[in-house]
Amino acid sequence: MKFKRSVNAVFLDPDGSETIVCEKGKKLDIILSPKLYWIKKMAIPVSGVREVKKLLSSIFEDSLPPGHYSYYAYKSGDEFILFAYEDKKILDLLLSKGISSADIASVRFAQTEFVSLVGAARINDKESIYLKDSILIIAPSTWLEESQALDLREIKLSKHSIKLQQFGHLVDNKSLYKLGRVLVAFALVLIVEIFVISAKHDVIEQNRENLFSKYKLQATMIQNRSTHKRYTKIYKTQTKLREIIAVFLTMPLKEKQKITLLEYKNKKILVRIKGVKKGNETTLLSKLNAKKLKYKTSFKDDTIKVEVSL
Repeated sequence: MKFKRSVNAVFLDPDGSETIVCEKGKKLDIILSPKLYWIKKMAIPVSGVREVKKLLSSIFEDSLPPGHYSYYAYKSGDEFILFAYEDKKILDLLLSKGISSADIASVRFAQTEFVSLVGAARINDKESIYLKDSILIIAPSTWLEESQALDLREIKLSKHSIKLQQFGHLVDNKSLYKLGRVLVAFALVLIVEIFVISAKHDVIEQNRENLFSKYKLQATMIQNRSTHKRYTKIYKTQTKLREIIAVFLTMPLKEKQKITLLEYKNKKILVRIKGVKKGNETTLLSKLNAKKLKYKTSFKDDTIKVEVSL
């Protein structure tokens, strides 16, 4: 099937080897091979095609490989014929065959254009199409006893056609509308915020100056944050120091035991407790362990020296 064609109707198949030529002043009616769309035939309890189209993405959800799809549907008797297709995939194939959007009059499904096909018709060197239960099927030509060349010269086109979306693979219409509404709402909120902030700017600035003056704060927020950080660190250290000292002052000392030294130096608390023999310090140090404090101990005669790091 390697020949040139310049008629209006052309069959687009990913494995077709024919060359498509668009004559000057003419546009092409593209008929899509079943390889370029997914199809379902279903009886759906809705009143019309408009209601069905709202359900198409859900109907095909579990049947399609990952991708960005558009949908089409029409009613045939008591059932609906449903289609899913990838705009980008079709557009890329057309472009690879030298066909631009300016050359296209319409795009159609083979299913809608060959509803009266008798027998089988070859669509490329190896495959043919035929009808089974009113659905167009592709099969290897060798499986079929009689398969004739596909003839489009006398074809009468149906009323069913689709418009390929140049950017449909980027964002679907539904999502685009939602995004647009969100952006408009966000812009309105932003405009209101700008007016509110602008109106209150002088009041906020005056309050800031009054606050700085009242509490004798430094000139800039950087200086004030630095001061706050320094005093916060001092506060934490002092709080920790008081907690540790309280631990030592509430230790269960025995009658002959007493604290002979309690001092803070180089971020360490040094404590000496007299009357404690090595090996008998466990009970005495239980409070330090309970507080999970880091400390070191050493002994000299009957005195224990405890060093706690902050």
